[in-house]
Amino acid sequence: MLVSKKPLVVITRKLPDPIETRMRELFEARLNVDDRRLSKAELIEAVKQAHVLVPTITDHVSEEIINAAGPNLKLIANFGNGTDNIDVVAAAKRGITVTNTPNVLTEDTADMTMALMLAAPRRLVEGASILLDDGKWEGWGPTWMLGRRIWGKRLGIVGMGRIGTAVARRAKAFGLSIHYHNRKPVNPKTEEELEATYWESLDQMLARMDIISVNCPSTPATFHLLSARRLALMQPTAFIVNTARGQIIDEHALIEQLERGKLSGAALDVFEHEPAVNSKLRKLAKHGKVVILPHMGSATLEGRIDMGEKVIINIRTFIDGHRPPDRVLPRDW
Repeated sequence: MLVSKKPLVVITRKLPDPIETRMRELFEARLNVDDRRLSKAELIEAVKQAHVLVPTITDHVSEEIINAAGPNLKLIANFGNGTDNIDVVAAAKRGITVTNTPNVLTEDTADMTMALMLAAPRRLVEGASILLDDGKWEGWGPTWMLGRRIWGKRLGIVGMGRIGTAVARRAKAFGLSIHYHNRKPVNPKTEEELEATYWESLDQMLARMDIISVNCPSTPATFHLLSARRLALMQPTAFIVNTARGQIIDEHALIEQLERGKLSGAALDVFEHEPAVNSKLRKLAKHGKVVILPHMGSATLEGRIDMGEKVIINIRTFIDGHRPPDRVLPRDW
């Protein structure tokens, strides 16, 4: 892609200041200084004008929006690890390249997963909230605010990719035994390092774990992967943690299991219909059955800057006429 002047790059959300400054130096950058989520009409207007669109996971770049693009739009450089917010097939049909920002959020997301893995069984949020209510805490007692130990427990990881492996390393240091379900076993050296047990059957693993951590990507194949049937396989003493995507768990079924006492608890950083959060989940959180966070798993300044730098590299490489390093192709192409 060669243009005679600086390409128009439309950025849909507020990015860290160092990234926006660099964007303005390199491109004709149209920023969203108010960080307001763009409407469908505004996205259509953006793709009609831009050479490059930089959306985020909050922007649903559908086939309709892509088909409305003007002739100048040749690159959609997603500010995000995945591309489930973009119709990659429709983009490919229009000759529009799509890129993402992989491999920069692994450690941040794994840190948050481990934090949630501690928060739910040890009732951290519930305990902290008590101190905000004057007079509610009467002091230490031997049977008061008892949680559950995680040392020595069995952790089942659903999706042993980069993030799942990083979670396993942290969890092993906390004394959990590592189990995982994946499309295929990980590298034998990694499995040996983690002393990890591979389960070909997700059903069998779910039925035997104390904690389940969801770390697989969101794809059509993983939609409601943890269905009502599979959630019912879990032990009533088990906990489930999700820092991946909300759609991987049947949220309605999860709520039902928690309400009926068929699960000990859950810790969720993502939701099936976010930014909407089911009122029943909020109620369960108030009663200490669920820890809920507003999609904070990768929210570090360092991580966001790393993501922005990847976006810039992808744009510059593409403009210079080369294949960007993080190009995403449609599945089965």
